[in-house]
Amino acid sequence: MPSGKLDDLLAFVAVARERSFTGAAAKLGVSQSALSYTIRELEARLGVRLLTRTTRSVAPTEAGQRLLRTAAPRLEEIESELAAIRELREKPAGTIRITATEYAADAILLPKLAKLLPDYPDIKVEIIIDYGLTDIVAQGLDAGVRSGEQVEKDMIAVRIAPDMRMAVVGAPSYFRSRQAPKRPQDLIGHNCINLRLPTHGGLYAWEFEKGGRELKVRVDGQLTYNTTAQILNAALAGMGLAYVPEGWAQPYITKGRLKRVLEEWCLPYSGYHLFYPSRRQQSAAFSLVVDALRHG
Repeated sequence: MPSGKLDDLLAFVAVARERSFTGAAAKLGVSQSALSYTIRELEARLGVRLLTRTTRSVAPTEAGQRLLRTAAPRLEEIESELAAIRELREKPAGTIRITATEYAADAILLPKLAKLLPDYPDIKVEIIIDYGLTDIVAQGLDAGVRSGEQVEKDMIAVRIAPDMRMAVVGAPSYFRSRQAPKRPQDLIGHNCINLRLPTHGGLYAWEFEKGGRELKVRVDGQLTYNTTAQILNAALAGMGLAYVPEGWAQPYITKGRLKRVLEEWCLPYSGYHLFYPSRRQQSAAFSLVVDALRHG
């Protein structure tokens, strides 16, 4: 086994994780005696015991645990970068699975992927529509798309769209017999179209802000959907007020098919970000998709 310092650390991490010289040696493709010698040399160089050995088990000492916590993530990053560089020699291929809201999939992902995918026929992208705060690691997904505020701090976040706003809209026919709301509190007296979230089956609270004051309003109405596109269609049919992304409603507002209310209460907020685990091994295909989606 090579005696380089990086190889010594890789050997230690393998033994500490496997809790076995036999298992680690098999994983690394070296003999147990060579692996044992490498660990002894590393301990001698550091002047501290890293592993406690018994006839039945191997476990890291306190110093070993500390080294494992600090070294393992960095080694994974190095291995990930080397793998990505090796793959650059090959033709980018593979399936990238992304979770996103319906609007993000239609307005952000589709136009950008339409420019990328024709040049890379071996890259496939699967988009899963989901309004919940999906655990992408647990679900086996490569990435997710959410507003910046919704991205967990242990994820890498790449902005893929500018700041955005929401809009409260209704059809002219809806307002013929109703006064337009002047404040978010006025929504209590209106027929509002709700969005059902998958997480715990709750209804989405409409969010407003003005002059530093933030409000969340639990609205009520006759219709509830679990996707935004159907909510917009119901509003166009005069069935109630909808709370939807501004970009989705604007064409209908311009044509006079929808009327916007409470605009001064709908302030810009952090736009869509692509997020993925900080330790994920980036393939050439994944890197191309990220670069294609990147904003600016």
